[in-house]
Amino acid sequence: MKHLNKLFALLMLLGLSSQAQDSNNKWAISFGVNAVDGGRVSAASKLEDQFSQYFDANRYWNILPSVSYLNVSRNVGNNFSFGVTGSVNKMKKFVSERVYPSTDYVVTNPGDLNYYAVDGIVKYSFMNLLGSKWLEPSAHVGGGYTWLGDDAKGGTVNGGLGITFWFTEQVGLSFQSTYKHSFDSRDNADAIPTHLQHFGGLTFKFGASDKDNDGIYDKDDACPDVFGLKAFNGCPDTDGDGIEDSKDSCPEEAGTVEMNGCPDTDGDGIADKDDACVDVAGLKSLAGCPDADGDGIADKDDSCPTVKGPKENKGCPWPDRDGDNVLDKDDKCPDVKGTVANQGCPEVSDEAIKRLNDYAKTILFDTNKATFQQRTYPVLEAITAILKEYPSANFSIEGHTDSDGKDAANLTLSENRAAAVKNYLIEKGIASSRLSSKGFGESMPIDSNKTKAGKANNRRVEVKLVK
Repeated sequence: MKHLNKLFALLMLLGLSSQAQDSNNKWAISFGVNAVDGGRVSAASKLEDQFSQYFDANRYWNILPSVSYLNVSRNVGNNFSFGVTGSVNKMKKFVSERVYPSTDYVVTNPGDLNYYAVDGIVKYSFMNLLGSKWLEPSAHVGGGYTWLGDDAKGGTVNGGLGITFWFTEQVGLSFQSTYKHSFDSRDNADAIPTHLQHFGGLTFKFGASDKDNDGIYDKDDACPDVFGLKAFNGCPDTDGDGIEDSKDSCPEEAGTVEMNGCPDTDGDGIADKDDACVDVAGLKSLAGCPDADGDGIADKDDSCPTVKGPKENKGCPWPDRDGDNVLDKDDKCPDVKGTVANQGCPEVSDEAIKRLNDYAKTILFDTNKATFQQRTYPVLEAITAILKEYPSANFSIEGHTDSDGKDAANLTLSENRAAAVKNYLIEKGIASSRLSSKGFGESMPIDSNKTKAGKANNRRVEVKLVK
């Protein structure tokens, strides 16, 4: 029996290294006390006679008061498991055959025979069918080999029932009864009798792989490498807002489901991460910022947050400094009141042209020269002032002479005198782009060149509006 003891020790080692026996944990280990019914029942006896001994433990059962069996089993799927059981016992009660059918069985002590058995079983669990978490009834079939004393040994075909009460997911109390049928002749002294063997003890399941130690097996853990919650199949909820990190747009800040896990401090329906104005309610179109004047410009970017204005002017209304109803941005004369038709500039009236030409007629040049006589400068100043009243208007300075002298000389003189007036005005601040000059010589008289007065009228400078 030394070899059998070695086998039992091997089973112990297997059991100590085994893992749990379910869809996550494929292994289980059970150990405890076994009892062997001392029955040596006649083959002619009825089956119910054989099982009648089951309820008379004091009379018929042999129990070794120590750990006397070990079972190691592995789940193979679909509620089935396969296991190997090793057991030892001492046979102090042995049932002889009846002397007469009416007499009771005779129980004798065969001399403390050693009992060893190794059995393989296939077990079916009804736990899932019942939908139970703590009660596991089962049925099993199999076969084994038994040694009794020094000489008796033989194989058996086994079948039985069992039940396990699970205290926790991994620890349970198990009971099992196995009917072991022997095909040996009853006349053979070395034969193994048909008998019952009962087992009672603890069953342990050992946790399957749980790399992140979150209590959820890797097989069922959607996030096996990071500690998580059972509610989220093992995935984490770092900010504790009830939204798992993988579905949380802000996994480190507690938020709401409506905001995909992000906070909304100002309650404007825009998550803080997308809100340019986190502490004040605003509009989605303005990235969560308010617009008090409703001009489409966020208050933080609006230089006039309480008055509507265009974006081009930083949210402020365009000014109209001269009050002519033409905004400064469109007003070519923002400081001088004008008309809309003339882009905010005053329109040159016929009266203004008359005044200009009344002054122009009094411009006096030195004889045959383009230089001004001293008394002409106040006239030029007056013309300059009038032109400044119409900053958007363009003018043409035209020079004319009388008929004295040669035509070519008179043409040149008229051109020089018109240019002299233009240059003076430019020096006094009139933009050169607004002025042009031209000489016509003696070609456009307005009076007779036969009289002194007529010639004086023909020597003139005229100012005309360029339209």
